[in-house]
Amino acid sequence: MRARDKAAVSALRGTLAALDNAEAVPVGTVPRAGALEASPVGAGATEAARRELGEHDVVGIVRAEASERLEAAAQLTAPAHAARAERLRAEAAVLLRFLDVAEDTPEDTPDDVAADA
Repeated sequence: MRARDKAAVSALRGTLAALDNAEAVPVGTVPRAGALEASPVGAGATEAARRELGEHDVVGIVRAEASERLEAAAQLTAPAHAARAERLRAEAAVLLRFLDVAEDTPEDTPDDVAADA
């Protein structure tokens, strides 16, 4: 945001929204409301825990977001849409750059984490 890179901001906001959506509780798992007197009482009594995404889930979502942008850019072939297609390609490049960094970074083993503490 500070660099005023509109393509990066747009790509990251869209991907964060996709990650939030992926963490949402599936509709079928939320219990339906019954009688009023049987309903839970108190602050947060009706809250449901969100799904926990693993690293592979997050990488898959980011890949899907990047490929979605590349596919949309490929479909914009008219000269009038060249700027939009270029922006979609730039957004995909930002996301792919994050994936490259994530794959190049060695994962900490439990022993490494304990030694750092």
